[in-house]
Amino acid sequence: MYQYYTLENGIRLVHKEVKSEVAHVGLFINAGSRDELPEEHGIAHFIEHTLFKGTEKRKAFHVINRLEQVGAELNAYTTKEETVIYASFIKDYYSRTLELISDITFHSVFPEKELNKEKGVVIEEINSYKDDPSEMIFDHFEELLYPHDSLGRNILGKNANIRKFNKKKIEKFMSNNYHTDQMVICSVGEISFAKLIKNVELYFGCVPENRREQKRVAVQRYEPFDKTIKKKVYQNHLLIGNVAYSNFQQREKIIFTLLNNILGGTGLNSRLNMSIRERSGYAYHVESNYTPYYDTGVFNIYVGCNNGYLQKSIDIVHKELSLVKKQKLGPMQLKMAKQQFVGQMAIYFESNLNEMLSLGKSTLFFNKVDTVHEMALKIESVTASEILDVANEIFDNDKLSTLVYKKN
Repeated sequence: MYQYYTLENGIRLVHKEVKSEVAHVGLFINAGSRDELPEEHGIAHFIEHTLFKGTEKRKAFHVINRLEQVGAELNAYTTKEETVIYASFIKDYYSRTLELISDITFHSVFPEKELNKEKGVVIEEINSYKDDPSEMIFDHFEELLYPHDSLGRNILGKNANIRKFNKKKIEKFMSNNYHTDQMVICSVGEISFAKLIKNVELYFGCVPENRREQKRVAVQRYEPFDKTIKKKVYQNHLLIGNVAYSNFQQREKIIFTLLNNILGGTGLNSRLNMSIRERSGYAYHVESNYTPYYDTGVFNIYVGCNNGYLQKSIDIVHKELSLVKKQKLGPMQLKMAKQQFVGQMAIYFESNLNEMLSLGKSTLFFNKVDTVHEMALKIESVTASEILDVANEIFDNDKLSTLVYKKN
């Protein structure tokens, strides 16, 4: 199902051939905001913006228009650990798409005029983010989890830093972090693997080899916290959580992913949604989240509610956490939880774009991809005892932290 190839310079390729008029391609780079020095805070995200602002042979308009004029969509995003440039297009335009992604990644010139304009755009993005406490609280929570680590800093950066970025600083960050052996090209579309390799070799094979030698700095010891901040908000925003398993603790990650879905996943029948929203009517938005990183992970439960329901919501969260620590799932409960999660996963991967984005990330970090069937088998192998053990480790009351944005 998945085909792999590695260029001499270390850039990897993974492809899934499907029958579809629309294809999807992405370049995944193992470099994100946690790789920034303090004075570079925000530069990984800023680079994502400015890659589209002109290359050695294209002005900004021509970069945008190259794919837009054939109905394709070119996009990018930055996380704390990766930068992704990707496109969706009619299958006839594989060559055009790969050439453009290569051009903007390796031949962008970062003209000063365009950089100055984009600084204003990013600063407005930061200001917009500050207006949304339901989003900002997640970054604030990670800042408190990792107060002495780059992983704790938000992705967007600060206005003062953004204003100081220039071509020299951008090129320095890229030289230090954009390594060929830390790049993956992922494709899901109707093209033969042989033809795809030919195109990838043409546009990426000439990139000079630049392999990574340094390792990411490990995060420091976590200290639980309990913090309440009064804000001018319409409702209270609550996060309760802990550090969790890393990407490379694969068995624990699978078990905890299933547990998180039971607790507060996307299903309306999640325990937290049923207890806080459906039965009690205390909140509109309830969710639990698990994000694994290279050497750590983050778990949190979010609730948005008014003043009269804040403490009641906190009490229910702790009650639900206590239940999953004490009561082992019965055979039927476990079976239904697995069925639900595997079904959700299958629906997610029905989208070729979603699959491409998942394949690229998996290959980038693990150099392999599990099929939906293989992932389902791993979920099926999880036992009730394993879930109980993981719940008692991550939901330990002495390790849980709380952050509240409280309405004045």
